[in-house]
Amino acid sequence: MDEAKQRREEGFGECVARHGLPLTRERTTALQVNLGLACDLACGHCHLEAGPTRGEMMTRPVMEEVIACARRFRFDSIDLTGGAPELVPELPHLVRGVAPETPRLIVRTNLVSLEGERGEELSQLYRELKVVLVASLPAANQAQTEAQRGAGVWERSIRALKRLNALGYGVPGSPLELDLVSNPSGAFLPPPQLQAQEKFRRDLGRRHGVSFHNLYTFANVPLGRFRRFLERSGNLESYLEKLRAGFNPCAVAGLMCRSQLCVDWRGRLYDCDFHLSQGLFQGGGERLISSLTELPPPGTPIAAADHCYACTVGAGFT
Repeated sequence: MDEAKQRREEGFGECVARHGLPLTRERTTALQVNLGLACDLACGHCHLEAGPTRGEMMTRPVMEEVIACARRFRFDSIDLTGGAPELVPELPHLVRGVAPETPRLIVRTNLVSLEGERGEELSQLYRELKVVLVASLPAANQAQTEAQRGAGVWERSIRALKRLNALGYGVPGSPLELDLVSNPSGAFLPPPQLQAQEKFRRDLGRRHGVSFHNLYTFANVPLGRFRRFLERSGNLESYLEKLRAGFNPCAVAGLMCRSQLCVDWRGRLYDCDFHLSQGLFQGGGERLISSLTELPPPGTPIAAADHCYACTVGAGFT
């Protein structure tokens, strides 16, 4: 069998094994909390198919279990994601509950959900508690951003970034960390991270007076809405081949799933948010965060699936 054909037929688990790399847990230091699928955008790359028609979101009783877990284990970081976390009514309760229990609390925002009076209140809360903000912005220009996120999103995103800068977020020398995340708008891989960061910094700074701390570039994961786009456009097989061909063995050691535990809005546990979208439970069976008496020990196997190739392209999902 020629090398290209072997690569096309090789599953992710087989690939990491061939490279002699363990797909097992190290010490669990991070908790990622998916607050639900409600979102004010319906982005073309969303692996969860979150959007305005989705009503799934975390309730206060589940939040109490998350807070209790944070107190038991004292994670190095807690990462709140969605959907759009800002659309969850009880978000301030969760933020105030977990902030004292971790040195690094992260909220992932789509920026437009920070509009309006509630967005202003949440931004002030983030500032008060020194929450790290990770903001999704597909590109440093309007056309590519709106191709993925919809008309009018670019101007709303820039307004939100300027308001955050005015609060001290993303300003050079400020302890209020504002990072950006960029995903490609089509069936291609992202550019090198440092190269993209310099372009974003130059374009956003010169044209809009916007600053930020770091940019992270991630490949789109072929799941959910993005997978359907690939199928409709006839690009699925070629995109999967790009992911396999771009496999970076050095990225495996830093994969988030090796040190992270993920919990969904119902309190169920996973190795990562992508496995969450596929119902691949941590440890192979459904388990609730309320029953967690110890963290998965180092050496615990992690489920492998072909969408994992997207996490090992370039710098990887680290």
